[in-house]
Amino acid sequence: MVERVRTRIAALVLAAVTALALAGCGDVEDGDASAGAERGGRTLTVFAAASLTETFTSLGEAFEAAHPGVTVRFGFGGSSTLAQQIVQGAPADVFAAASTATMKTVADRGAASGQPRIFARNRLVIAVAKDAAGKVTSLRDLAGRDLKVVLCAEQAPCGDAAGKALRAGGVRVEPVSREKDVKAVLTKVRMGEADAGLVYRTDVRAASGQVTGVEFPESAEAGNDYPIAVLAEAPQPELAREFVRLVLSGQGRTVLAQAGFEAP
Repeated sequence: MVERVRTRIAALVLAAVTALALAGCGDVEDGDASAGAERGGRTLTVFAAASLTETFTSLGEAFEAAHPGVTVRFGFGGSSTLAQQIVQGAPADVFAAASTATMKTVADRGAASGQPRIFARNRLVIAVAKDAAGKVTSLRDLAGRDLKVVLCAEQAPCGDAAGKALRAGGVRVEPVSREKDVKAVLTKVRMGEADAGLVYRTDVRAASGQVTGVEFPESAEAGNDYPIAVLAEAPQPELAREFVRLVLSGQGRTVLAQAGFEAP
């Protein structure tokens, strides 16, 4: 009898301790949630052409400094790929493309809010690997059988521009590979996996001497205008408009010009 009483008392004590422990855990979780809400900020998501990586990263840092509690998250890649992701419903606030044709894909589907604005212009140069220095001095040299040339995929703005430049020069090139975006082309050349590739002037400048840039007159036939737009389903529309204003501002133009972009 005494033993049964002791057992029952022990069980009651254990139940009480467990209940208190659970209640305590609940209080901690609620407190953490409240603290997280107080600490939590807003996230601005920007989809941008790969060739804008350096400039937009810099502008994103400036935007965050001017907007405490805001984080700018970038999705850099081939403009055509990003456009498809947007029309398929990928959540983003701003889209900056490397061609007006790519932006039109988004605008025609009603995914852009308002009229896209042109904010910069870029043109192609030939990126030449260090080991191939001296072998390429003109666009025509890319047709050489002893050269490994890499180009952007044809549907990417840099691939479309490359095609226009090559046709303007009457040059036929058989690339060893077609890459998803201009940064992938630059990487192939920089790593010595290709002798040369057609990339944007800004990409060669960003490579900081790791490749040689060769200008060619046919690039004038293949310049790319860069449009930017707030997206129709932007989760943060006001922040999106402010970011677009930054890109179009004097500060934005200065950052772009320093990277080698031309004014539109």
